Amino acid sequence: MTPKHRPRRTLGELIASIPFIRVFVNNAFRIEDSIKRFRMRRARERGHLEVVESYTGIGSTTRVRVLGRVQMIPTALRRTGRRRFPSLLRGQKEQLVRGWRSFVRVAVPYSMVKVHLNGHVHEFEADRGGIIDQTIEVSLEPGWRTIKFESADGQFSEASVFIKPAEQKVGIISDVDDTVMVTSLPRPLLAAWNTFVLDEHARAAVPGMNVLYQRLAAKFGQEATPVVYLSTGSWNVAPTLNRFLGRNLYPFGPLLLTDWGPVPQRLFRSGTDHKRANLRRLAEDFPDVKWLLIGDDGQHDEKLYGEFARDYPDSVLAIAIRQLSNTESVLAGGRASTSARWRRHHRNVPWVHGPNGAKLIQELARIGILDPDAAAAELVDLSESLADVRRAVPYPPAEISD
Repeated sequence: MTPKHRPRRTLGELIASIPFIRVFVNNAFRIEDSIKRFRMRRARERGHLEVVESYTGIGSTTRVRVLGRVQMIPTALRRTGRRRFPSLLRGQKEQLVRGWRSFVRVAVPYSMVKVHLNGHVHEFEADRGGIIDQTIEVSLEPGWRTIKFESADGQFSEASVFIKPAEQKVGIISDVDDTVMVTSLPRPLLAAWNTFVLDEHARAAVPGMNVLYQRLAAKFGQEATPVVYLSTGSWNVAPTLNRFLGRNLYPFGPLLLTDWGPVPQRLFRSGTDHKRANLRRLAEDFPDVKWLLIGDDGQHDEKLYGEFARDYPDSVLAIAIRQLSNTESVLAGGRASTSARWRRHHRNVPWVHGPNGAKLIQELARIGILDPDAAAAELVDLSESLADVRRAVPYPPAEISD
């Protein structure tokens, strides 16, 4: 009897098996906690205060999910209202905004935060990364509402919360990296450059995707459709992503991000586990909603969406996958190429594919989700011509002819 063939271990698994590396990984979170305590102590000595950076929430008429992060902020910046990137307020010319700025803030773990909502005060404890992600049972009218966070130092901040109408039965869940924004995030060095060095205004949008999202929102209900952006990015980049989505005219909606720090037994948190858990939570929080899932074929979106369609078939309207170009797929570490298997086993959930938003508009119209559009073919040609453009720079006013 021949012994069973053992799969060859990857380089990462071989490195992780080294005793010194294993001890380091298992204790990395303790090292991070020590660094956090030191930075918090220094921030306190300089007179910084705890402030909740508030994020957009989402909920129904009976419950709401609130999101925020507790951080240490200099009192002078807080008092003058220049919490984020004060250099932007100097002069009329827009300054460069480097991503590293958002990673030097001091997060406050396990801080107590009060949430003022609908005349009631709810108190929660932040997690180890300073994140507040809690669900509150409440009765609210549909539409956009405002909540207030109060930190342990008595500092207030406000957040918008989208309350889904009871009659709304369709929503949108979208990936961010390589779906609405070209990032090639899985490649470590390029990801570090995009995140810490690159000017945020140089980030490239995927051609036609903002038009697709606008048409979907108009079809399902402009003021009633929940749009959720689910990404493996860090909460540190939430302000940057919000500005990017706003500049490129994407529908406003909550971001569901993660914390990049180490955890016991792992040097980094699992991005797939983060997405899988949030998909499941959205299905349970909104059992009456069918979600249109939008992602790309670069890494794990097809597998995650296929698993979600298998486990929650009544919660999926359709799955739209943006196909990466050859260059993008190389930068992203290759294509997943798993959608055929999921389509074969779950034929009740329609799948569509396209390299850009215009092609996906055509495909969604073909299966009846969007209305047919005679101009879609022209949009496809335009999107393909823009596919290799990394940044659109407008002409100076003096160069524009009358």
